[in-house]
Amino acid sequence: MAISYAHLKHRPFPPQHQHYAERDTMLYALSLGLGNDPVDESALPFVYEGAKGGLRALPSLAVVLGYPGFWARESDTGIDWVKLLHGEQRMRIHRPLPASAEVVGHTRVTHLTDKGEGKGAILVSERRIETKQGELLATLQGMTFLRGDGGYSQQAGGQPSDPPLPPLSPTPDDRPPDFTDTQATRPEAALLYRLLGDYNPLHAEPAVARAAGFERPILHGLASYGLVTCAILRQCAGNDPTRLKALDIRFAAPVYPGETLITEIWRMSGQPTQLQLRARVLERDKVVLSHGFAELN
Repeated sequence: MAISYAHLKHRPFPPQHQHYAERDTMLYALSLGLGNDPVDESALPFVYEGAKGGLRALPSLAVVLGYPGFWARESDTGIDWVKLLHGEQRMRIHRPLPASAEVVGHTRVTHLTDKGEGKGAILVSERRIETKQGELLATLQGMTFLRGDGGYSQQAGGQPSDPPLPPLSPTPDDRPPDFTDTQATRPEAALLYRLLGDYNPLHAEPAVARAAGFERPILHGLASYGLVTCAILRQCAGNDPTRLKALDIRFAAPVYPGETLITEIWRMSGQPTQLQLRARVLERDKVVLSHGFAELN
């Protein structure tokens, strides 16, 4: 079954009502490795309800809220889900996330771009996270690379293809980063992170990972996205989660659980609250997250 532009662009997504508790907020931070060092008191506000000032939510917690599930695996989509990869993530935080709340997620497909037969297609979905009272907390855009679905626009008499999103800016190579952050991931990191709602077996089953072209299960892209969020807060925001307003990034290569992530951050010239960034894994010296942009208040 080939994908259908009209079906995916108009596919209904029921509003996702979710109550997340302080336990979920702590589990999210723990899955990213906060608390690995038992004497690092800077991590306590994110993993311990008894921390001075109370528990605080990481801003990137928004990416696991109001999640409609691994819907690309549903038979009506026509998507070759085994070959699906998360390509980019963009986030705008409109107000700080509470440590616990009732939220509603509203999802829709905004772009479907055909790159051609054998070259894949690009799907962009948008999710708005609101409080139960209708206050907008965050807007998320996820770009997914459908590696097995290119050429759909030439089928069924020709179908539309949307222009892609504006490209993200590359990070500078002409000067050293202003900040560098190093964080090790745990071997079971993907198995922990999937408990937050992303149950794609690519991150758990070796056979599925091999079928997708990887030597073993990979870490969720959004887990590495959360790791970069922590790096920005540590290095540039005094560990204050309310200061992050936006974070965009491209997933350039997979991270394997147990690898060490090195995040490099540059201040943008003349824009003290705007940052460019990328991340690489120490063990393979490979850039895994690129074209990063963040904004602080």
